[in-house]
Amino acid sequence: MFSEAELAYLKSQYLARLGTVSSKGQPTVDAVGFEFDGARFYVGGRNLPGTRKYKNVAAGNHKVSIIIDDLESVQPWQPRQIK
Repeated sequence: MFSEAELAYLKSQYLARLGTVSSKGQPTVDAVGFEFDGARFYVGGRNLPGTRKYKNVAAGNHKVSIIIDDLESVQPWQPRQIK
């Protein structure tokens, strides 16, 4: 599914945007911490069962999207961007 370079990149990143959809069709996007094991993305967070993203997926709406933030460094904070 991913090339070796893509796998290395995904495993080097920590922050993403997760898009989910409510039962009423309302989209929501949240910043999330994640880990990628080469096959699956694992999303965590504080009080995860109380979040909209968790409730949307738990309600059976499995339409999700993920966008990986491109962080050059987190110490010091250095996101990359295109302007």
